[in-house]
Amino acid sequence: MVCTATAACAQHLQFTQTIKGVVIDEQSGNILSNVTVMIEGGNTSIAGITDTTGAFKLKNVPIGRQAIRASYIGYEDVVIRNIEVTSSKEVILDIRLKEKISKLQEVIVTADRQKNRPVNEAAVVSARQLSMDEAVRYSGTRNDPSRMAQNFAGVSGTNDARNDIIIRGNSSSGVLWRMDGIDIPNPNHFSTLGSTGGPVTILNTNTLKNSDFLTGAFPAQYGNALAGVFDLRMRSGNNEKYEFLAQAGFNGFEFASEGPLTKEKRSSFLVDYRYSLVATIQALGLDVGTGSSTPYYQDVNFKVNVPTRRAGSFSWFGLGGESHIDFNAGNQGSLYLRNGSARDRFYQSLTGVTGFSHQYFFNPNTSGKLTFAVSGFQFLADEDLVELNKPRKNVYDLKDRQIRYSAGYSFNQKISSRNHLTTGMVADINRLSMTQDEIRNGDSIQARVVDLRKTATLLKAFSNLGHRFSDKLSSNLGLCYQWLTLNNTWSIEPRLNIKLEIDPYHSLAFGAGLHSQMQQVYFNQSTNAAGQIELTNKNLDFVRSAQSVIAYDLNFSKYLRLKTEIYGQYIYHAAVESIPSSFSMLNAGADFQYPNKTHLVNNGKGYNYGLEVTLERFLHQKFYFLITASVFESKYKGSDGIWRNTTFNSNYVTNILGGKEFKLGIKSSFGIDTKFAVAGGQRYTPFDIAASRSRRRVVYRENEAYALQNNPYRRWDLKFSYTRNGKSTTQKLFVDLQNITNYNNIYIRDLDPQTGIISESYQIGFFPNINYQITF
Repeated sequence: MVCTATAACAQHLQFTQTIKGVVIDEQSGNILSNVTVMIEGGNTSIAGITDTTGAFKLKNVPIGRQAIRASYIGYEDVVIRNIEVTSSKEVILDIRLKEKISKLQEVIVTADRQKNRPVNEAAVVSARQLSMDEAVRYSGTRNDPSRMAQNFAGVSGTNDARNDIIIRGNSSSGVLWRMDGIDIPNPNHFSTLGSTGGPVTILNTNTLKNSDFLTGAFPAQYGNALAGVFDLRMRSGNNEKYEFLAQAGFNGFEFASEGPLTKEKRSSFLVDYRYSLVATIQALGLDVGTGSSTPYYQDVNFKVNVPTRRAGSFSWFGLGGESHIDFNAGNQGSLYLRNGSARDRFYQSLTGVTGFSHQYFFNPNTSGKLTFAVSGFQFLADEDLVELNKPRKNVYDLKDRQIRYSAGYSFNQKISSRNHLTTGMVADINRLSMTQDEIRNGDSIQARVVDLRKTATLLKAFSNLGHRFSDKLSSNLGLCYQWLTLNNTWSIEPRLNIKLEIDPYHSLAFGAGLHSQMQQVYFNQSTNAAGQIELTNKNLDFVRSAQSVIAYDLNFSKYLRLKTEIYGQYIYHAAVESIPSSFSMLNAGADFQYPNKTHLVNNGKGYNYGLEVTLERFLHQKFYFLITASVFESKYKGSDGIWRNTTFNSNYVTNILGGKEFKLGIKSSFGIDTKFAVAGGQRYTPFDIAASRSRRRVVYRENEAYALQNNPYRRWDLKFSYTRNGKSTTQKLFVDLQNITNYNNIYIRDLDPQTGIISESYQIGFFPNINYQITF
């Protein structure tokens, strides 16, 4: 076929795609029929109406960035902008509409559902919607939700080797991970017990949908956390069409599939598997410069969704990952044995979670959700002593394992357009086992120094009442209750937030509440004078905090906003030593392992306060930027009664991001994204060189804990992206040039106790991260 007219040729070559999804009531979660859904701007003739199941389908939508408007009588209009439409995959949306109170008013309230508005309507301060499109687009994120969150105000991410989240000077261990309403273990490869970060994420942006990230004063639904919450949501697969994805990049080789489970095309599946890139290259016999110390990891994410006509909706999801690395000094030759001996070290971590849920609507405004889940974590460490002309000798073995059984039920009722009640209960049964073998005093006989198997049950209950005084003034009053059966510790935590939308351009919000978290050291063992094992930390109370936040939003337009937040946090009942010392569990999480401290008491205190500013232009006319700045103070007091900087008190963090997309004809587009980050250096404790040389081991000046500070952290990343659409395929190429100035940021300091020489190791230098993806 030969086109004779330019317009006709353009129309003939124009690729299109289908946008579909469901529209639900934001408060009740029930489906809404007869809602008008249409493409905003351009060809407004592409429109549809939701059917009796709340579903809509818009066909022949041109590829590129599109905006969707949903309108329904008695509800606020919602506009979802910057939806990326490609030729290879259908776009599936979940649209939530909020009912108006003043239904007789002629003025139509339009809500642009942008990323600054969280999915959970009860979170009105210190909350941000996490867009998976941003996780892929932002430079330096490595398709990792944690590294993406490090761009937000109040969050520090100054460790290139790990993705730990430091929020407002709190320990990363104070962050709660949640997936589809279930608390989950640390979702990262090469993780250790008690940590919440790692070098490579198990999470997959290709299986997640928009989620919430909360940094303080969060609502009553979230318990057992002090610093923040990652409330993640896994998307359902396409229930009408089989679609596939293949990808290769820093995070590994990946393949994904999704589609309908039955001919009726109501249920769906989604599965994504990934394997270590470096391990794959090594298996092909190629050298990537890591020697025999190759990091191996693999993970899988999946979800099965089965809605029924009368019995409710059933869902089954899971994720799991295995990672290991072997530092095999014995195979490296005499170079590693120049001092006559060396150690082979093997480390492995296993993480898994699977959950089942059933949601049932008793009536259009009332629903209940039943959830069961099992999650587990295991960390293994093995060390062998390798000496010249001597047989290999095992000198250290560690095995940490934690299994959690969770069961919960939540009840959701939209009482009226003004009142919304959510309440629920969750029981977490935690089973911990830990064994540790090591050589003592150079003896070749193994001694078991830790042999522990314990169970602790945490019961949580919450209730939250949302009340809307008007379309502009709303509030949430909640109560969270926690009870630890191990030592009969309990807490009652009131939560409150209020939001006033002064006009379409200005809004004020306030949030406050009490929060508490389990300690991580209940089962640390000590031996008394009679040689008996004691758990001297077993009766520790929760660590607790009181938090408050004041937020102000100024919207210059639909695409540009300025947000400021002032916050304060007072922490008490922190675990410290019973004897005078500078130790506090508020500094735990800075290392790979939790402190093996015993005889701890709840006499520690701390406080954090600060100011956060965000200036953001949402993606509009193919251009966006995000500028965040945070200044804060984070202090703690140990059992010696002295106030000190926490190890996380870097004092300031600034991030500048921006990007531009360019359309290259009908089929292709090109993008440039960049990020510049500056942050205060992490605090550290100086070595006691004289004592270290005398005792032949590293000794710190504990009376000067965290008195020194590293140089400021600096990093500049630059990312190029290219997208090309075919008839039924879409190819994407990303080239992310990380730390392009090759700036040396300090990673760790080591001391040789024999010579007293201090050495420094640096973080990632210039690193080109290349990623290729094809969907079909």
